Amino acid sequence: MPDRVIVYIDGFNLYYGLREKRWKWAYWLDLKKLAGALLKKRQTLVHTHYFTAVLKSPDDKRRRQATYLDALATLKDVSIHYGHYLADTITCRNCDHHYVTHHEKMTDVNIAVQLMTDAFQDRFDSAIVVSADSDLVSPVRAVCALFPAKRVVVAFPPERASSELKKQASGYVNIGRAALVKSLLPDPVVKANGHPLKRPAEWR
Repeated sequence: MPDRVIVYIDGFNLYYGLREKRWKWAYWLDLKKLAGALLKKRQTLVHTHYFTAVLKSPDDKRRRQATYLDALATLKDVSIHYGHYLADTITCRNCDHHYVTHHEKMTDVNIAVQLMTDAFQDRFDSAIVVSADSDLVSPVRAVCALFPAKRVVVAFPPERASSELKKQASGYVNIGRAALVKSLLPDPVVKANGHPLKRPAEWR
């Protein structure tokens, strides 16, 4: 019997790893291909879950993300899960100036809920979590403890790692340039209605 695999991708953890490497060309990722590149022989990809939040500003980044999300929506067996942003008002200690910053919320919770749900409903034999967020230690540990026959492997994005996740997971891999090069979307991606989605010029 093939080993059924579901892949869970922490969108922002992956993005910031790519940004730190300055690999903007890799932003135009086919997440299903990337998930497939992480599989071993006799493993079958069942589904890919992508976790992110919609940017509110600036407009140029928001438009690029919207184009990418539309492109991902054309892929079969890929689900997009949305968190949200919270605004925080920060006060400078030196000049007392106030400014607003945003931080993404719910990605780790959404991943944890989906991972646990899929484990309890026996949808996978192995799970691959693409993230280095140590907030995911608890759900990874729980799945490994509750379902000894199942494996949870962590795939670290470029420039990302977590010693705690390494300890709790069944195994870990590092996502390198070779896997990313093989996992790019076509340019353009053509929607079912014939509309072409072009790769943003800034991502070339």
